Amino acid sequence: MEPFTITDELPLWSAPFGLTLLDTVRPRKGMAVLDIGSGSGFPMLELAERLGPSCTVSGIEPSEQCVAMISAKITSLGITNARIISGSVEELPFGDDCFDLIISNNGLNNVGDEPRALLECFRTAKPGAQLVTTFNLPHTMTEFYDVLEEVLNMHGMNDAVSRMHEHIFEKRKPVEYYTDLLIKTGFDIRTVNLDGFKYRFNDGSSFLQHHLIRSAFLPRWKEIVAPEARETVFRETEERLNQVAADNGFLEISVPYVCIDFFKP
Repeated sequence: MEPFTITDELPLWSAPFGLTLLDTVRPRKGMAVLDIGSGSGFPMLELAERLGPSCTVSGIEPSEQCVAMISAKITSLGITNARIISGSVEELPFGDDCFDLIISNNGLNNVGDEPRALLECFRTAKPGAQLVTTFNLPHTMTEFYDVLEEVLNMHGMNDAVSRMHEHIFEKRKPVEYYTDLLIKTGFDIRTVNLDGFKYRFNDGSSFLQHHLIRSAFLPRWKEIVAPEARETVFRETEERLNQVAADNGFLEISVPYVCIDFFKP
C-alpha cells in the first residue's frame, strides 16, 4: 500500500461544512454512529471525541490512503471509540437497523450510485435515527467556471462548455434533487439549512496553484478540454482571473452549501 499523504484538506475545505454538521447533530448517550466518506477524518474523529466512550463511531471510506491516515490519527490521538473501515456506501458491511446516527460531510454527493447509497443508509439506520448530510451546491466556484466558460466560448469550444455543465451537475446537484431523492427513499426531512462561505486569493495563479485545487479539482477540469487546447485554455483562464483580482483587489471564490437534517420514520 502506498504511504498516506501528509496533506490534510481540513483547513480549506472540510471545516465549514463539518462545523455546520456538528451543530446539527443531537447527541445522546449510547449512540452507534456511522460516518460516510470519512476523508481524512473530519468531522468523524471530532464527533467521536465529543460523544465520549458511551458511543461508538464507525467510518467507511473507499480510499485506502485515507483509511491509513485516519487509522494513524486514531492511534496518535488515543481515540478509543472510533474505527475506520475500507468500503463503499453502496454496499455497507453492516446489518439492518443498527445506527442511531448517520452523518456524511460532503460525501454522499460524491458516490457513484446515490439512490443505492441512500437505500443502504435507510436499511442500516434504526427507526427514528437522525441522518445529517452536507454538500456544496451548483454555484460553487462560479467565479472560476464563469471565466472558464468565457474562454471556451471565445475559442468556439461548444462541446467543452457542455462537458463543463455536465461535470458541475455530476458533482453538485441542486437541493431539490436530494430532497426529492430522500423522500422517495422513505426518509422524512426536518430542516434544510442553506449556507456558504468564500475563499479569498491574491490572484488566479494562487487559486489554481493551491494544493487542494491542484490535486482534487484541476485534473478533472482539464479533462473538460481537448488535450491539444488545454495549455492555451487554462493559461488564458488564469490570466483573466488575475485581471479580475487586479480590478477588485483580490479573487473571491464562493462555496454555497446545504446541511440537511432528516430521519428514518
